[in-house]
Amino acid sequence: MSEMRATTLRFPWRRKGELGRLVASAAASALLAVGPLAAVPTEAAEGPSIAAPAPVVHVVRLDSIIHPVASEFLGESVERADRAGAAALVVELSTPGGLLQSTREMSEAMLAATTPVIVWVAPDGAQAASAGFFLLMSGDFAAMAPSTNTGAAHPVGGAGETIEGVMGQKVEQDAAATIRALAQRRGRNVEKAEAAVRESLSFTADEALAAGLIDAVAPDLPRLLAALDGKPFEKPAGAERTLAVAGATIERFEMTGFRKLLSTLIHPNIAYLLMTLGFLGLYFELSHPGTIFPGVAGAICLLLGLYALSVLPVDYAGIGLILLALALFVAEIKVTSYGLLTLGGVIAMVLGSLMLFKSADPAIRVSLGVILPVVVAFALVAIGLARLALRAQLRRPTTGAEGLVGARAVVRVPLAPAGKVFLQGEWWNAVADTEIPAGAEVEVIGVDGMTLRVRRAGKA
Repeated sequence: MSEMRATTLRFPWRRKGELGRLVASAAASALLAVGPLAAVPTEAAEGPSIAAPAPVVHVVRLDSIIHPVASEFLGESVERADRAGAAALVVELSTPGGLLQSTREMSEAMLAATTPVIVWVAPDGAQAASAGFFLLMSGDFAAMAPSTNTGAAHPVGGAGETIEGVMGQKVEQDAAATIRALAQRRGRNVEKAEAAVRESLSFTADEALAAGLIDAVAPDLPRLLAALDGKPFEKPAGAERTLAVAGATIERFEMTGFRKLLSTLIHPNIAYLLMTLGFLGLYFELSHPGTIFPGVAGAICLLLGLYALSVLPVDYAGIGLILLALALFVAEIKVTSYGLLTLGGVIAMVLGSLMLFKSADPAIRVSLGVILPVVVAFALVAIGLARLALRAQLRRPTTGAEGLVGARAVVRVPLAPAGKVFLQGEWWNAVADTEIPAGAEVEVIGVDGMTLRVRRAGKA
């Protein structure tokens, strides 16, 4: 076995003075190599600069009650902004409130978005009441235009009344907990936000800003973006980012025409009018067969109204009362009740209209300004038709044996006491109590089969 020996590595610059000479030589060579490059100007060395693309901000508008169509539109807008990598999504909001379920869906979509969402209550005079306040608190940034208001988010019953008892407490507690969670998530004033739910407080733009509920008051979109540019936000939670929207390119996205139509149809007042017109059109078609247009128009209105009812929270007791009212109005035409059936129909119509939609939001119910004219119109139509029917019943018959009584005829063959008379273009056998010569005018006082009983005209 060969003997293992330790080997010592020897470097040339370990000898005295050689290390200094090697370093000096390397430095000189590097200077000679870099020297020509040092004379090139900085701009030429870096090449032409490439400007960063301007940020893109998506803008959508919601100016209806909160319902499934609005929820679907906002969800698609959030997904579009996320796919495009938009710097922000601005939601121009103006709503009196809406459905709780749709509000939750829209809030969840904004919370889950990767794009920062700016909820802006605009234009001047707009509102974000009730469910709209929850949407305002859901945005990464909240802003309002001057002369706008928000709040008044206390839950109420379907007819606008206070929900009493345990159910009222449950609904209020749930709404308060939801708004507290949203305010805490966005770093807003929790006490004021909860007061908007529990005490129905409402805030102007300046009051909301002073209360720490919103981030800015801006009259138009450019000043809104300028006010929010550079502000920090967390998305996702715990990851702080900075909003960069200075000099952004604005891209607006609108609802399609068909979606706007659906959004209009879903409004409680429109749905109520469509159902009413549908029933009225079908009634006219059934009572006057062959008119066609009322039946076709009524069927279309009824189907559109049924679509709206399939989306809105309907109370079937309300529908039953409305159907009862229509039945009473029709019965008034057929039965002489001296207005009692019409009165019952009016009461049933008003109660059914108020109970038609069940929701904790006052925006999801039929307005009294719509109910009263419709009920009055139905009552007037029913009374008018009833008067016509009564007048027709009291009118003297114009056909048959009853229609001949009181008619005037001319004697053609002398009545002694039997003879013939000419009446309404026809020859009739006639008898009289006294002899009446030919050419005399007589009045029919009765009909016996094919023979008329007559007397001289003008005699009592």
